[in-house]
Amino acid sequence: MDILRPPLINIRGRIYRRNIVKEQRYEEEEDFSYMASRRRLSQCLHCDTHFIEQTDKGFRCAIEVPSVLYKYIIGKKGETRKRLEFDTNTSISIPKQGVEGQIVITGPNKAGVSSAVTRVEVLVESFRKKQPFTHFLSFPLNNPDIQEGFLRFKEDVLQQCSKDHGVEESIFQNPAKLHLTIGTLALLSDVEVRKASEHLQECQNIIRDLTEGKPLPLEVTGIEYMNDDPAMVDVLYAKVTVKDGSNKLQVIADRLVEHFVSVGLMIREWDRVKLHGTLMNTLFRRDSTVEDTGGPGRQATSERESFDARNILKKFGAHRFGAFDLNTVLLSQRYSCDCTGYYTSAGSINFS
Repeated sequence: MDILRPPLINIRGRIYRRNIVKEQRYEEEEDFSYMASRRRLSQCLHCDTHFIEQTDKGFRCAIEVPSVLYKYIIGKKGETRKRLEFDTNTSISIPKQGVEGQIVITGPNKAGVSSAVTRVEVLVESFRKKQPFTHFLSFPLNNPDIQEGFLRFKEDVLQQCSKDHGVEESIFQNPAKLHLTIGTLALLSDVEVRKASEHLQECQNIIRDLTEGKPLPLEVTGIEYMNDDPAMVDVLYAKVTVKDGSNKLQVIADRLVEHFVSVGLMIREWDRVKLHGTLMNTLFRRDSTVEDTGGPGRQATSERESFDARNILKKFGAHRFGAFDLNTVLLSQRYSCDCTGYYTSAGSINFS
């Protein structure tokens, strides 16, 4: 490695030059990938992409930050902003809370403004990881035939297995919202939602190359569970396969995640996307609007009552929910509902 030119790293589409600094300490996170991301962020020392303009009074730079993150830059009683201003000899102007706009950093010298910009970006990215996800990429499974197969499954399970521990109607998925989760996103402003939709459009040709411009025939048959003990299950999901036996669905999902990770809109949690259509989830017992987050590592474990799935697996392990042609990837909005009962779409692409 050339010691005179430290390597560049990409953080949310912006290029930073990396140097060796003392690693900062952060609170322990549930997902190790978050910690690794934060360690990289703490080593950003110089930003090359923000335009710093020279003015009559010195230098100025404006950066886009979602209003929900302003408080982390201001800090308790304004202490964080004051410390940043003092350390970098700059002035940091922040819009009022709830007002979307730009944070403007001014100072007498360019190096100070550049340093302040980088430190603000580090704060923004660190606290962004703590925000709950607002949107997710999904393959909809709410085809009428699949919904009908799901309702048969639900009726039969409740008739034959309702005496098993924890099995009750409240933990079943809403049939209109049956889906495969590809990956989750925290989009904190209308601007970020539009950018995510634009990035989804950029994947159109990639997807069509994989599907040869045709819908993907899928088969939904069989059930699986998330943990090691079938007597204590939190999530039961349907198996979804491509009719021709290919791995095209998996490849499409992985390519989508790769793209959104590369532009900084998604955190990679697994080497491969865990494709699953949630049928039963104990989180629904407390809140029927909860969305599945895409994998066992992201399931909340507190205040959950697992259910005994042994009889369900024995009696319905090969249940056929149906088949249909998948033709859409959706950017779905959490806690929403459109006229069909599915999640409101903030963007979509078709296979054909």
